Amino acid sequence: MTDSLESQTSNTHGFGAHEQSVGGYVGARQVDLHRLELRFEATRIADTAAVQRLTESIRTSGQLVACIAADDQDSGALVLIDGYRRLSALKRLGADTALVQCWHCPVGPALAQMLAHSFSRAFDPMEEALMLRELIDSLGLSQREAARQCARDVSWVQRRLVLLGALSQDLVQAVRSGGISSWAGSRIVAPLARANSEHASQLLASMASDHLSTRELQAWFSHYQAAQHTQRQRMVEHPRLFIDSLNERQSQSIAKDLRGGPEREVAAELGYLQALLQRAHRRLVPLTAPLEPTLKGACLRLHVALEQVNNELTRLVP
Repeated sequence: MTDSLESQTSNTHGFGAHEQSVGGYVGARQVDLHRLELRFEATRIADTAAVQRLTESIRTSGQLVACIAADDQDSGALVLIDGYRRLSALKRLGADTALVQCWHCPVGPALAQMLAHSFSRAFDPMEEALMLRELIDSLGLSQREAARQCARDVSWVQRRLVLLGALSQDLVQAVRSGGISSWAGSRIVAPLARANSEHASQLLASMASDHLSTRELQAWFSHYQAAQHTQRQRMVEHPRLFIDSLNERQSQSIAKDLRGGPEREVAAELGYLQALLQRAHRRLVPLTAPLEPTLKGACLRLHVALEQVNNELTRLVP
């Protein structure tokens, strides 16, 4: 499909008969950065670390992968389709031009082709959802036509749109800015917003200045679900403080276990076992035989387990 797109000639921006093979890309040439319209910048998730890696790569080896642009025949603009992170890296280096491969086709099909093939990198599901919304809302494609042009089935399109529809605009912006992953947005913050929108908003505001990784946010949410109301309020106001405190307690617990050695751990487990056996004993006393088959089987298995434990206890404490 890419080849067919490139075969359609257009001289709107000086491409076509004057195109050359640059850096291994047929039809690629250096284009002034100011001529590129960043129409789909809002569909990309910011990744400072990735841009920094690209910056170092371009500084060392030059731009190895061409950006992709398409002619907007209505406005005459050269719209950047793929290469937003490369463009950011080039700007960091003070470059005036970028290596660009122009596809001589409408912007919509070009965007769909990029979604179909993910030329430069795998896109985040949120990015795919945002680009699909551009195809459907801005360019007027139906879900079925968008799926066809992206070489996907309709259910894939629907899943991406459901993901986007479940998130508030504030949350979408938080994902776009790189402050939170799309996974955490859909699995943690969105459910929190449905239960308590004020707490979700406070959490996002707090994370704007004190970032939490996805793993830290998972731990935070697990404790939030089990916390009382007053503690929840403190947790959404100071999520970083809570995580730091949690990490400190875990570090202290690990250090305590190391100091005590395996004997301390076994002593704790035996104490727990003793409490369980006492509780089980209280529940067994009022029962009479014959027992229901499931309970009888559990009793037989416990007989075996207790005999094994008793043998070890007799060996250790004769």
